[in-house]
Amino acid sequence: MAFPTRRVVITGIGVVSPIGLDKTRFWESLRAGQGGITTLTRFDASALPTRFGGEIREFDGKDFLEKKDRKSLKMMSRTIQFAVASARLALSDSGADDGRLDRTRFGVEFGAGLLASELEELGASAKLSANCQPGSVDLEKWGAEGLPSMQPLWMLKYLPNMLASHVSILYDAQGPNNTITENEVAGLLALSEATRIVQRDGADFFLVGGADSKLNPLSLVRHSLFMPLSRRNESPHTASRPFDRNRDGVVLGEGGTVLAVEELEHARRRGGRIYAEIVGCGAAFDRDRSGAGLARAIQVALAQAGVGPEDIDHVNAHGAGAVETDRWEARGLQQVFGKSSKPPPVFAVKSYVGSLGAGSGTTELAASILALGEGVLPATLNYETHDPDCPVNVAAKELRPTRLAHALKVSFTEMGQCAAIVVRKW
Repeated sequence: MAFPTRRVVITGIGVVSPIGLDKTRFWESLRAGQGGITTLTRFDASALPTRFGGEIREFDGKDFLEKKDRKSLKMMSRTIQFAVASARLALSDSGADDGRLDRTRFGVEFGAGLLASELEELGASAKLSANCQPGSVDLEKWGAEGLPSMQPLWMLKYLPNMLASHVSILYDAQGPNNTITENEVAGLLALSEATRIVQRDGADFFLVGGADSKLNPLSLVRHSLFMPLSRRNESPHTASRPFDRNRDGVVLGEGGTVLAVEELEHARRRGGRIYAEIVGCGAAFDRDRSGAGLARAIQVALAQAGVGPEDIDHVNAHGAGAVETDRWEARGLQQVFGKSSKPPPVFAVKSYVGSLGAGSGTTELAASILALGEGVLPATLNYETHDPDCPVNVAAKELRPTRLAHALKVSFTEMGQCAAIVVRKW
């Protein structure tokens, strides 16, 4: 049986980020070159080697929920609250929630990662289970005393699928529902899956996104041990330096973005505003960090979009700012765009907000969608010195006009999963 191929568009954008708690303030900060990476204030990080990040301040989940729904906040971790807030903003921005949506064809797709528990929810139980050996746990005490002392519903605050679950419950979305747990590529893979479901007539409308908070004590300790984090504690605002020769590591952040994704004729019938069309989706695995896997993902997305490298206005990079992964990404981009006489500028949103984990893909894509619509590409922050090992055309120092209709967004994980999305300005 052949499925009809339907066109898929983006009709709503909801952003919760360190540089703005809605799409307007997010865009204004990008345009003004104002980053949001600062010394951490939510907890005392003074004993850690990295003490800064893209922290969201003055966020209150109650501001994004109806009064009748606020009791559910006690079952939401900070990451889930970001997802719910972003979904509320996206749905409102789309103008679709007026009672006319067919709830059985209203889907939810989210990217999510590991949700780290807050210390106050584990501390007392951990103390009960500790023995006199530093850093060790008495498993018998844990089973007999520690585990029973924890809140019975503790786990429901930290399951990755709870982002999509809460959003679907709040808005009675009865269509396809899924969660993809692939860290930084999760949001783009969720968007790709939702796009394909709409194309084959499995749904008409989706809320698609990702959210994450890497900035709590447990998460920051873990990442300090196992991830190459920047140590520029004296100058946080200059720490995230994608592709710059003097970069020294990743900067962590928190936030998320949800996009309202819709079948074209469905959007037209209800008079919805259209930001962009999703025209190409690609995914691949880069097992040896040669860049070949990333290049394949890009080439698949370009082929689906029916465009070539010369048709891309700009590349919205993964741009983590780590020494090795930036080289890896540059190799992949070079394989696709290296023969072009005028390679597209490369823009890195992480220089403003840090790595938002599973929230990165859709947040960064939102920047490109807004840039195409506004006709101007923001500058990558902190790019000062060219790195010969990163032969990419970094958009830095100043705003640039957008000249072409298509933008490419890429993401990947340290394990090698790669994803690419091509959007076309409407």
